[in-house]
Amino acid sequence: MTDMKNRIESRLQSLQPQFLEVFNESHRHNVPAGSESHFKVTVVSAAFDDKPLVARHRLVNATLTDEIIRSIHALALHTFTPAEWQERHDAARTSPPCLGGSAAE
Repeated sequence: MTDMKNRIESRLQSLQPQFLEVFNESHRHNVPAGSESHFKVTVVSAAFDDKPLVARHRLVNATLTDEIIRSIHALALHTFTPAEWQERHDAARTSPPCLGGSAAE
């Protein structure tokens, strides 16, 4: 596990998630090997009940403010209530491939 992944997981425990997955997607982007800059986070929490998507994302972003400001370049958020997660058969979307960010640009 990476240090940043651990920090993200630790911080998001405040949401009392039923399910939490943090995946470092940096290797899929044009960044140096071993980077910790692009993450996909799937979190299922009753804290999201009765909240629209933007409010859920704001809640996660507020929880990760220090990490976002200092280290994270991209954060793909998949936020679900327990009922939504069950409807999805416990599965989040796959992230799309990186389409840019050439080191030569």
